Amino acid sequence: MKKSLMLCVGLLSTSLILAQDITDAVRYSNDEIQGTARFKAMGGAFGALGGDMSAVNINPAGSAIFNNSHASLSLGVFNANNDTYYFGGTNSTSDTNIDLNQLGATFVFNNTDINSPWKKFTLGVAYDTTSDFDDEWFASGVNPGNTIGNYFMDYVQGLRLDEISAFPGETISEAYNEIGAFYGYGNQQAFLGYEGYILNPAEDIDENTAYSSSIDLNGNNFNQSYAYASRGYNGKLAFNFATSYGDKVFFGLNLNSHFINYERSTYFTESNSNVNSTVTNVNFENNLLTTGSGFSFQLGSIAKLTDELRLGISYNSPTWYRISDETSQYLATTRIEGGTNMTQIVNPNVINVYEEYKLKTPGKLTGSIAYVFGKQGLLSFDYSLKDYSNTKFKPSSDLYFSDLNYQINNTLGSSISYGLGGEYRYKALSFRGGYRFEESPYKDDSFYGDLDRYSLGLGYSFGNFNLDLAFSHSQRDINYQLYTVGLTDSAEIASKFNDFILTFAFNI
Repeated sequence: MKKSLMLCVGLLSTSLILAQDITDAVRYSNDEIQGTARFKAMGGAFGALGGDMSAVNINPAGSAIFNNSHASLSLGVFNANNDTYYFGGTNSTSDTNIDLNQLGATFVFNNTDINSPWKKFTLGVAYDTTSDFDDEWFASGVNPGNTIGNYFMDYVQGLRLDEISAFPGETISEAYNEIGAFYGYGNQQAFLGYEGYILNPAEDIDENTAYSSSIDLNGNNFNQSYAYASRGYNGKLAFNFATSYGDKVFFGLNLNSHFINYERSTYFTESNSNVNSTVTNVNFENNLLTTGSGFSFQLGSIAKLTDELRLGISYNSPTWYRISDETSQYLATTRIEGGTNMTQIVNPNVINVYEEYKLKTPGKLTGSIAYVFGKQGLLSFDYSLKDYSNTKFKPSSDLYFSDLNYQINNTLGSSISYGLGGEYRYKALSFRGGYRFEESPYKDDSFYGDLDRYSLGLGYSFGNFNLDLAFSHSQRDINYQLYTVGLTDSAEIASKFNDFILTFAFNI
């Protein structure tokens, strides 16, 4: 096929969409903030309490509880331990990082008109990390009957040979880049398989659309390993306004700016000794960089029914993201040719930059109740509901996104979360404890389990300055599917998270 004709077809039919999936929707829909040490120690149950900078990100009316202008800064040490099981193989990994996970300030302005029921208003800004993407794990085992060859076969069937191969004189980089630009991600995968000698055309002609695999698809005992490493964060910057009516009812509004920075690298290896396989070893690397920004708003109210009893309600709108992806890939294979082992390296050295797309995450409704025992302590409870099936990728006119949204609607469902926290004060010292539960967003929670978190904390007041420390432990089980097509087997991951958070809080 002539390049001029190829360009024409590409302009008419190009889809530059990377193969996003449901895990992306879940990853960026999480909004459970790390928070201050006091917030974390009490299970995040601050929707009816306020008076804490992280509470502002749960219920924006919480800043109007402050009697004085206030600021806080939190540092966290986060550790993730993963025990991974894959076809008889067991591996354990641990990853620790230190991060500034919270920073904020609220300024209180009292009304000088003593006859007005509107006693004060507050203006504030608060940053919180909503997700820490730092993670790594390693899976290895002997797969009894599925091979990476099926991944490439699933992508290539039905594609013309001249749409997945290089023109005479083209380099690997040039061909990979142009195939991606004209035909998209799927053709690039088929190109890698073809250039890596995994895929064999039935006929060596441009019109060919049938292929076979150099790895025996009916073979057995494929030695496989999969290394996963990710870095990054999802953060939220809230611009807060709140007011107090008669010191009994408090109202608040947050306008939120969201930030995504997510890097992921995976490295897969496979070897086999099946008689009908001419390709015996495969190394396959994939790298992803995702950046994005978004907007959401929050409305909330807190009511003091008595001096002791408080109720709170808040609404988090959906977050409207604009997201961009960049990817790079590498493939190396070893094949037997004429009785000799031959190595083929397919390294395009190309960064694929994809068209920006949109993601709307689900909204959330939270109800809260708290009971304050004077200056001695308190108990608090929050209950939230979020429907993950409302997550939408856009433009919905794109056939791939339309199908993905249909899968999301059928795979994800409503999820509840609740937190319970308590605090006991003895002179300047505070003792805290909490529990938090987050239900899986999946209708079938075997893919992504529920989360249980237990927490403890201490605080000491120096008057206008507080020092708080919290420890929390949580765990979740996940079945991680290696690839979305072909080699769709999953690694079972038992994840345990330990956090230490130190907060400096002071009146301004």
